Amino acid sequence: MDAPQPSARAGGVIATLAFAGTAAALMQTLVTPLIAELPRLLHTSASNAAWVITVTLLVGAVCVPVSGRLGDMFGKRRIILACCVPLLVGSVVCALSSSVVPMIVGRGLQGMGMGMVPLGIALLRDTVPAERLSSSIALVSASMGIGGGLGLPIAAAVAQYASWRVLFWGSAVLAVAIAALVHFLIPDVPNAAAKGQRFDGLGSVGLAIGLVSLLLAVSKGGDWGWGSGTTLGLLAAAVVVLLAWGLWELRTRDPLIDLRTTARPRVLLTNIASVFVGFGMYASMLVMPQLLQLPSATGYGLGQSLLASGLWMAPGGLMMMFVSPLGGKLTDAKGPKFTLISGVLVIAVGYGLSLPLMGSAWGLMLSAIVANSGVGLAYGAMPALIMSAVPLSETAAANGFNSLMRSLGTSFGSAVIGVVLSQMTVTMGGFKIASESGFRTALLVGCGVSLVAALIAAAIPAVRAAAAGGKPGHGGGDDVVSAPGEVAASGAALEA
Repeated sequence: MDAPQPSARAGGVIATLAFAGTAAALMQTLVTPLIAELPRLLHTSASNAAWVITVTLLVGAVCVPVSGRLGDMFGKRRIILACCVPLLVGSVVCALSSSVVPMIVGRGLQGMGMGMVPLGIALLRDTVPAERLSSSIALVSASMGIGGGLGLPIAAAVAQYASWRVLFWGSAVLAVAIAALVHFLIPDVPNAAAKGQRFDGLGSVGLAIGLVSLLLAVSKGGDWGWGSGTTLGLLAAAVVVLLAWGLWELRTRDPLIDLRTTARPRVLLTNIASVFVGFGMYASMLVMPQLLQLPSATGYGLGQSLLASGLWMAPGGLMMMFVSPLGGKLTDAKGPKFTLISGVLVIAVGYGLSLPLMGSAWGLMLSAIVANSGVGLAYGAMPALIMSAVPLSETAAANGFNSLMRSLGTSFGSAVIGVVLSQMTVTMGGFKIASESGFRTALLVGCGVSLVAALIAAAIPAVRAAAAGGKPGHGGGDDVVSAPGEVAASGAALEA
């Protein structure tokens, strides 16, 4: 791309990619309101029905880095359109399903659509003028959190007032709408640097096996037992396979993920911080809805319905949308490192507020608004940091890997918080439920993880403008993402 897009066209590009990312993220929470009903609806056991949720996580984790690499090789717009196909087919399969096996297949196909998020972030670097780049990256990146935050109340409302199949017909319509918008509004930007490169098929298979083994152990360890042979065997297999995969990636000519690039301190520390940010975000999404829905007879539950609890949490999801453009402006002024540190500290403040305010629905809503504001800042800053340190020919793959790190963080967060809540329980009416101290401990864990993320972010090295090929910055920040045609960041000063 040799020239910036006109403002009006750039606006269409940004809106389309943000919409695509939000719709893809909606798939993760689409069936959450149906969890209790799935065994009856699909004529199966609760353990089998749980795969309807797990399979989307597994497939999404595998497809995100693969989609990123394919986008770098064959064009990001083309691969985004390709991601719409399994999203559409999977939605139709789920809508027509009456048993668990086709539902799992359909949900797996829906998970393939998650690759649209990092592809959209990377595409912005090719198509959006420099003055709008930081804010647009922040918005599209935060769409992962926006979709997850808004998905629960939307899905709960549809499930309560209409047939559950409407959820999947609606997602099919979204897939068609995304494909149409991308086709008409997103320009095709070929990547000349990737010409002649080969796709790393063996590396893709190795990464898939390693990730599936790891995520299955983490997500199902609580059900199978953390000391069970299945869980330990999967963890051992993940370690062995991922180590072998890493050796292969270092030796092959055209790796799926350039591990030498990801080992650069700036990229490595950003990805590590992403794991902790994903953990910090997901912990609140697990704890707060449960507190809202537990019966008031417990003394700490708030007795809200599923729909009501989703509506109480919805302002937090909306806040990410409002905060993202502000995060982009902060990145332009101070650099993405400053924005990331600010974001994770705001997340920690949100958790801190939740401890004294967890006794009321409005208190949890306020806490969620604060925490999700921090998520919006952090999610927008991480891709900016990544893209300021990788070549233009690797932006989609690098963003895909960063998205994978966030997903790993949410998986680890789910497992750790699940252990905390399952171990700290009380018995009421013959049933064991998480105790108030368990919820408080989980919130403290979320706060602590966010503070760790801030420490990691503080250690991310800055990039000098001279080395990065950038221009003088606006506010003495560390760096900003480059405009189309530039090599790296556009901020100037190295922080003191």
